[in-house]
Amino acid sequence: MQTINTNGKLLNISKPIIAGILNITPDSFFDGGRYTNIDALRKRIKQIIFEGAEIIDIGAYSSRPGAKHISEKEELQRLIPVLELMQKDFPNTIISVDTFRSEIAKIVVKNYGVAIINDISGGNIDKKMLPTIGKLNVPYIMMHMKGTPKNMQENPKYKDLIKEIIKFFAKKIKYTRQLGINDVIIDPGFGFGKTIEHNYQILNELEKFKILDCPILVGISRKSMIYKVLNSNPKNVLPASLALNMVALENGANILRVHDIKETMQVINVFKKLKNIDE
Repeated sequence: MQTINTNGKLLNISKPIIAGILNITPDSFFDGGRYTNIDALRKRIKQIIFEGAEIIDIGAYSSRPGAKHISEKEELQRLIPVLELMQKDFPNTIISVDTFRSEIAKIVVKNYGVAIINDISGGNIDKKMLPTIGKLNVPYIMMHMKGTPKNMQENPKYKDLIKEIIKFFAKKIKYTRQLGINDVIIDPGFGFGKTIEHNYQILNELEKFKILDCPILVGISRKSMIYKVLNSNPKNVLPASLALNMVALENGANILRVHDIKETMQVINVFKKLKNIDE
């Protein structure tokens, strides 16, 4: 059985699970600005849990291309009320915080019971991040991103896409092992320094990442790799989003990071039936 240790609770990821997205940014590409007051947040958190997500992934820094840069202080000011609410009303929920800043990782884990850190830069933006995770002893979601959120989509190029990303992870994973980090989850970083063609190639060849012997998280929910192909927008691409999440499961994804929990649970349940995966 494949597990990750979240605050002393072993989370089984031998069968696929969902990380439900809770964006608390005003400018996220899909649900920005929706959850800026406590009542709306409480309602959304309840919904995410009720619909079946095992993890709630909270993002206070918008990493969409061209998003406004915010300070560490502002990121923390957005996070604290939500984390306080979760401590009070949803104390048993597994929380992941989406941040690339080691100081924020330290504060949210030590003071607010956050169980997982999700870093879009794989430790590249803040060099203290990986040593900090080693000291905190929490699971770490390591994403591959070429460049920074500001410039990542300015004509990204690779000589050998899959090989380069696997090489990036292999080097980083070796370092995390030296630091005593036990649970590393890899995220190929759909849309982060990749063209639409790159994204589909990664999804097609996702199984190759199994060589790294780490759980794989896929975050493609309603992204531009879907809506641009369909000449649409994030709001109108749920069926295509679900279809690609099924492809991700077929190709070895362990965790699906999504906006649409209930619908994705249906995808997971029929996938488990198809593959005879026991509950």
